[in-house]
Amino acid sequence: MAASTTSTPAPLTVLTTADVTAWIRRADELISDHADELTALDAAIGDADHGANMKRGLAAAVEALAAQPETPAAVLKKTAMALISKVGGAAGPLYGTFFLRMSTACAGKESIDAAALAEAVGAGIGGIVQRGNAEAGDKTMIDAWNPALEALRAGAAAPGSALAAAVDAAAAAADAGRAATEPMLAKKGRASYLGERSIGHIDPGASSTALIVLALADVVSGRVAGDA
Repeated sequence: MAASTTSTPAPLTVLTTADVTAWIRRADELISDHADELTALDAAIGDADHGANMKRGLAAAVEALAAQPETPAAVLKKTAMALISKVGGAAGPLYGTFFLRMSTACAGKESIDAAALAEAVGAGIGGIVQRGNAEAGDKTMIDAWNPALEALRAGAAAPGSALAAAVDAAAAAADAGRAATEPMLAKKGRASYLGERSIGHIDPGASSTALIVLALADVVSGRVAGDA
């Protein structure tokens, strides 16, 4: 008897509207699965609500996407609006600005390749920096976003510009950036009020960022399928 085989979806070479939608849905799943962990991290140095807030915001984004936006930019804009309206504290405006700036960068595009993704993520991070006035080393989500962007840019510049390799590298870099916040002294946000006591705790915003980038990698790699 011939052995049965299970086909593995090929990695994506570009992100379509359906793929971007699948990214947000996967992010919703991962944030929901890790909501208690994110809240525990936030309890140590913040308001103890980051997990619940992000879970609520991404659930609202998924609900908003049920109307099936027609372009990647429309998906990103609807996600931004849901996060701004549903996520409390600083995270809502920061993540909302990120996705809104991404949406603007993707305007007019029917699909997003590695170079366009790096450009859009860079625009999104620029929005976070402008709104939050944070820099690398301040123990914020920027410490996960910046290395992810560096990996994306390197992947986009590599021969062949393979989207899957670039996004997988970005996910690994974001996770390493998340872990690197543990020994940092917080210089922004509520955690900065703790001074030296903020040292020894992983930043919850960097942690949710790492999950969002991982969600993108899951979709691009084919580990999670987009809509037909």
